[in-house]
Amino acid sequence: MAELTAKQNNSESFEQKLWKTADKLRKNIDAAEYKHIVLGLIFLKYISDAFEVLHQKLIAGEGDYAGAEPEDRDEYSAENVFFVPVEARWSYLQGQAKQPDIGKTVDLAMEAIERENAKRLKGILPKVYGQQKLDQKSLGGLIDLIGSITLGDAEAQAQDVLGRVYEYFLGQFALAEGKKGGQFYTPESIVRLLVEILEPYNGRVFDPCCGSGGMFVQSEKFVQNHQGRLDNLSIYGQESNETTYKLCRMNLALRGIDGSNIKWNPEGSFLNDAHKDLKADFVIANPPFNDSDWGGDLLQNDGRWQYGKPPQGSANFAWVQHFLYHLSPTGSAGFVLSNGSLSSNTSGEGDIRKALVVQDLVDCIVMLPTQLFYNTGIPACLWFLSRYKNGNKNRDRKGEVLFIDASELGYMVNRSSRAFTEDEIKRIADTYHEWKKSGGSYRDIKGFCKSASLADIEKHNFVLTPGRYVGIPDEVEDDVSFEDRMSALTMALGEQMREGQLLDEEIKKQLAKVGFVVSDRQII
Repeated sequence: MAELTAKQNNSESFEQKLWKTADKLRKNIDAAEYKHIVLGLIFLKYISDAFEVLHQKLIAGEGDYAGAEPEDRDEYSAENVFFVPVEARWSYLQGQAKQPDIGKTVDLAMEAIERENAKRLKGILPKVYGQQKLDQKSLGGLIDLIGSITLGDAEAQAQDVLGRVYEYFLGQFALAEGKKGGQFYTPESIVRLLVEILEPYNGRVFDPCCGSGGMFVQSEKFVQNHQGRLDNLSIYGQESNETTYKLCRMNLALRGIDGSNIKWNPEGSFLNDAHKDLKADFVIANPPFNDSDWGGDLLQNDGRWQYGKPPQGSANFAWVQHFLYHLSPTGSAGFVLSNGSLSSNTSGEGDIRKALVVQDLVDCIVMLPTQLFYNTGIPACLWFLSRYKNGNKNRDRKGEVLFIDASELGYMVNRSSRAFTEDEIKRIADTYHEWKKSGGSYRDIKGFCKSASLADIEKHNFVLTPGRYVGIPDEVEDDVSFEDRMSALTMALGEQMREGQLLDEEIKKQLAKVGFVVSDRQII
């Protein structure tokens, strides 16, 4: 395990070194603000590099570029390259990096790029570099730092230098921001696992709480890695945080992904659904855990609640039903929820979960290990729902649910964060696919996976915690450290205590409705 961790750390040394230097230049700027400063510059450097590659070809005027005009915007749009005006090119900005007004120069550069590429970038780029609290000398140092790496030429694109840097920086900002970081970032290994299981080869992919767009990026990568056609995939999303929405649009634009169907409004997906008529082939999402401020009091009779009215104190099952509402008749959904969603009976959640099982919508449940998320210690799981459980794999799995317990998998990236290895992602995804396909080699493995009937689930009162079904391995190799085991148990206890507090509050509300007041656990 130590060998694996060392290998992983070595492969990230370039990104780590870049991050450490950039972070030193942050000084008194809050991480939530600094991420837009850094990621905006990375965006600018990438499109400038890509522009310069084509610009040089047009200047040379050879082959297909004979007679081409190097400053003709149409030459760049024809090859899906952003046109970068002279005052926004990286060479010009780096030449101005030591000037005391470099921040204003960068803001003007961002405005110029938006103006020249209005259809794709209008109102998206950050213009925060001239603010007084941003030390201009540090900004110049950041420009020099980012200028030391090539992001947009053919070699860098082949090595996915941009992807490595961008994803690593997103993760580090999530770690630096703490809880707020979870509003825009889902760790890559979780997104990878969701995508590998759902296999979005073609169709409409929807994420109604899309954050920085990681689900879309991984979906496109999946298609590319499996020699599919990117034009067979279309993406739809919604985000309520405006700055995060802009980050998402930049993230997609960097990779040439059409973000025109990504929408923003401050009300959010529940109160102002931007894609009311969309029926998606795939829903992939990481909604906010146990969100109590979701506007449930304003949506008591909403038509999306086909399986039961979700409690006002937690949006978990509101999200589940929102996902189902947007699924096509043969669609599938994969999403992250807290472990409490598997067993909670608070405020009717158990009845909603039962209805989902009885209607045969639950396809698979995956229990995740602790410490996968940078922003929360709440234990989490993956839900997979399907409106057509035969799928396209010709095996009838109606009346069955696959349970996978992956809680003992993963390795520690650092002292606080865990991730899945490539082999572990493949093992979990292959287990699901072998279970689904006709003639597959699936078999129950004690302690890891179990195909349970709806009758089995009913015996457990419709609790969906995988451990109840997969059991304990006959031989357990106890290589989990005492510290890891205690950390997991402490987090699980914390989750149960939080659920207990929610239940207490709900009891108080219900008693108050009939004239009772609870004081110091006494009913008055």
